[in-house]
Amino acid sequence: MRKIKLLITGGAGFIGSAFARHAARRGYRVIIVDKLTYAGDLARLKEIKGRYKFYKADICNKRQIESIFKQEKPDVILNFAAETHVDRSIQDPSSFIDTNIKGTQILLDASRKYKIKKFIQLSTDEVYGEIKRGKASENYPLKPGSPYAASKAAADLLIKSYIRTYNFPVIIIRPCNNYGPWQYPEKLIPLSILKILRKEKIPVYAKGENIREWLYVEDCAQGILEILRKGKAGEIYNLGSREERRNLETVRMILKILDVPESLIQFTKDRPGHDIRYSLNSKKVFAGVKWQPKVKFEEGIKFTVNWCLKHKDWMLRDVAINRF
Repeated sequence: MRKIKLLITGGAGFIGSAFARHAARRGYRVIIVDKLTYAGDLARLKEIKGRYKFYKADICNKRQIESIFKQEKPDVILNFAAETHVDRSIQDPSSFIDTNIKGTQILLDASRKYKIKKFIQLSTDEVYGEIKRGKASENYPLKPGSPYAASKAAADLLIKSYIRTYNFPVIIIRPCNNYGPWQYPEKLIPLSILKILRKEKIPVYAKGENIREWLYVEDCAQGILEILRKGKAGEIYNLGSREERRNLETVRMILKILDVPESLIQFTKDRPGHDIRYSLNSKKVFAGVKWQPKVKFEEGIKFTVNWCLKHKDWMLRDVAINRF
């Protein structure tokens, strides 16, 4: 493993940094490429300081990417770089189209040019769209319901064309909603905690009945590594937890942990095209890769809340205050 060089795009982001930390601990050689937008932060990588090489670069910049590939000659690419927040994609889809589709295409072409051995694409359960009943397996039709989800589905389809046309060794991973330490406070769980810290109302869309499947970020990182090690090129793997909760239930759990009254909840107008439920059939990764999530939601949410309390300075830093 010490000889395998991983190039991790978006490695200063929430999930990318968790994977980078995990890979570095396991002895992989780690190179991180990140544009360091509002959601990127090198503080997430303090634990592995001195055990990774960093390039500040945009995956949409072909010249920058090819220069890094030429210099580093990585064995494996893991593409975590993405615009991810649905609300932002509704306000302005353009950056999502650029990063999530064009950026992926530039990485694919550079990977082909420099004969990368394996390319791991981090997708999302949202490409399947709303799942009112049952669970979405990997062959479920793509029915994205937001500009964000559409951009990720488009990238998946582009990748599938590279697999068929060029026989290119790509694996697509579709995780469910991640949560845990270091998550930028725009997503439901860290935003709720931030609002409590600032003694503000917690916005909950509609009646809070939307259902999400939650996966602790360290479990996700372990699952991705296991798929990297054991997964088959050309395949798609769902990465779920079986831990489904209504949004209102999740917020109430946070309030209870912090002993805060439910009067802080403020129901707001629902966002356009809000999918009611996401749910993954993850039997393929459970059986084929022999991975199972370890952290139960009740345990993970308590740890996440306590982490945020211990890292108030990071949670309350200027960038978060200015944006919410």
